Amino acid sequence: MALSKNQKLNLSKVDKTKEYDLNSGVSLLKECAVAKFDETVEVSINLGVNPKYADQMVRGTVTLPHGTGKKVRVLVLAKGPKADEATEAGADYVGFEDYLQKLKDGWIDVDVIITTPDNMGEVGKMGRILGPRGLMPNPKTGTVTMDVSKAVNESKAGKIELRTDKFGIVHSVVGKASFEQSALAENITVLITRLIAMKPSGAKGNYFQKLVLSSTMGPGIRIDKATLGV
Repeated sequence: MALSKNQKLNLSKVDKTKEYDLNSGVSLLKECAVAKFDETVEVSINLGVNPKYADQMVRGTVTLPHGTGKKVRVLVLAKGPKADEATEAGADYVGFEDYLQKLKDGWIDVDVIITTPDNMGEVGKMGRILGPRGLMPNPKTGTVTMDVSKAVNESKAGKIELRTDKFGIVHSVVGKASFEQSALAENITVLITRLIAMKPSGAKGNYFQKLVLSSTMGPGIRIDKATLGV
């Protein structure tokens, strides 16, 4: 596929042989984000782990101080008082049997699904549908909990899941190109700090290997990990 004029210009701005300090990298990313829409900013982080082994799996959550810039649609699968609690907390969708059926029928117009432990017997049967889409509630990510209100508020505030893919890489949204440079840099710093705290017991050698910053239509920008405090 031929590159557009803007894409060629952006590529010429980025030195592929160079690793940029965090602030310079974020500044360059914002300069390259020239699409007609507000581009999403992502990081790809190579970790020195092999997710095939349980003691090297990295999975957890982080709440970005400036959010992701995306409106998070939350479904709470609950009944009775917990359903009422979810509604009061601002969940977009609340219910149980009706939403289980909608999910079985192919409806997936949500970003986060929260439920309570007593409902996991039924919700767990949806694993084949929700698992591949990253929507399966899990106690490790705080989406199986009796504190429904807290879970809804955290999801709305920018709480995201961090998880290695099969190659040991973590991919994560960290904001929008319209964010202030300082806000993007802080979101990235908080995410890195959280990943370091999540270092699994089985990880040997160089844990934090490489970070590449990019926007939806922009080129990848390598960040010097020494400027990240790792």
